[in-house]
Amino acid sequence: MSLLLILISSVFINNYVLVQFLGMCSFFGVSRRNETALGMGLAVTFVITLSSAMTFLFYNLVLVPLKVEYLHTIVFILIIASIVQFIEVFMKKAFSALHSMLGIYLPLITTNCAIFGAALLNISGDYTFAGALVNSFGAGAGFTLAILILAGIREKYEGNPDVPLLFNGLPLALFSAGLMSIAFMGFSGLV
Repeated sequence: MSLLLILISSVFINNYVLVQFLGMCSFFGVSRRNETALGMGLAVTFVITLSSAMTFLFYNLVLVPLKVEYLHTIVFILIIASIVQFIEVFMKKAFSALHSMLGIYLPLITTNCAIFGAALLNISGDYTFAGALVNSFGAGAGFTLAILILAGIREKYEGNPDVPLLFNGLPLALFSAGLMSIAFMGFSGLV
């Protein structure tokens, strides 16, 4: 039951994008089309889960016993960057069309603060390994949900003559994300 609460909390209540405002660069940059949004969401979910597992294990099995916990920032960044490079090479070979659609935003996952934030929050939240994995997977699922909702909104209103020219593009995306954020904050009393 505890793991289910962690999952619900990380997807809805503490959504990294809409409540904690982490990972906004790729959230706005790749949310123009549902296909690219889904690809980015799945890539972020995979990277955030895998990197959180690796950073959690490295922190607890290497840094804590050696009493060098203060190195966690550098170590976490190196682990996340290595995983993202692996994902980029794999996607370039296996899914070249998706790789080209994601463009510069795929390498930017390395600097996505949602991924780094998940690694830090798993350590500071005193999660078990299973709890950290569920929290990280939920954070990625919440990111995917948010980016897919925004992509759907942007596709619907992109180039719509009823939308004033001044609001086309990023202004409408920012306004939509603000309304989504308000809606997700309504989940705060759920757990």
